[in-house]
Amino acid sequence: MDKDDLLDLGGQAALITGAGQGAGRGIAMLFARHGARVAVNDFVLDRAEAVAAEIRAAGGEAVAVQADVSDRASVGEAFAAAKAALGPVTLLVNNAGNAGPRKDIAMDPPFWETAPEDWPHFFGTNLFGVMNCCHAAMPDMVAARHGRIVTITSDSGRVGDPRLAAYAGAKAGAAGFMRSLASEAARYAVTCNNISLATQEPPTWADWTEEQKAEFYRSPQGQTRMARYAIRRFGKPRDVAAMALFLCSDAADWITGQTYPVNGGYSFAI
Repeated sequence: MDKDDLLDLGGQAALITGAGQGAGRGIAMLFARHGARVAVNDFVLDRAEAVAAEIRAAGGEAVAVQADVSDRASVGEAFAAAKAALGPVTLLVNNAGNAGPRKDIAMDPPFWETAPEDWPHFFGTNLFGVMNCCHAAMPDMVAARHGRIVTITSDSGRVGDPRLAAYAGAKAGAAGFMRSLASEAARYAVTCNNISLATQEPPTWADWTEEQKAEFYRSPQGQTRMARYAIRRFGKPRDVAAMALFLCSDAADWITGQTYPVNGGYSFAI
């Protein structure tokens, strides 16, 4: 990297959760390009290893670490493995989300018709997963008197979406937790911020051509999906990665406790 690059991450160890595909992969790849040594986390180890191999092939430094973020012991093992390979983690991006690794997210029935046994899928990954990773990361950040934590939340939790109540509640809880942690961590030069997303390109779109994507947007289904967006497309990994990089860089040294919508104008912030 250019030594004058304001976004240079300076060889810090970064752990990105859910980084085996989609936005998490994009964040991991961009962080590596800007000088971070990256621990690629995913529940599916093969996915994490594939992304880590991509980073190494491009000349970066990376290691794959498997963990279920909803399990504190599993998270502790992942952070220990990352530290042994790369050094203390001072950059954390809590990207793992949706309904966790064992259930697909979908439009639920009205909340009062949902099954209570389904709620933990959302809270385990989107709230407790964030808390587990922050709990594991903070001691080394405090010791280093430096750290950056970014949590990927959702406009479902920021402004509300019908038939996603449990998911929205978990994401809103994560955002509130991060604001509280920001107030505790700031004295140790650790910043804590949120990126609030609207709908992202599905992972299956990685194999689509640009013309196939354009055809979807022209279709009645695509036009209906895009009706609430000022910029009429789904989010791309690069959109999320760019904001995460900024918030983890020295350029964002005086920013903490904030939520930044990266959402194509799905909703507006004041």
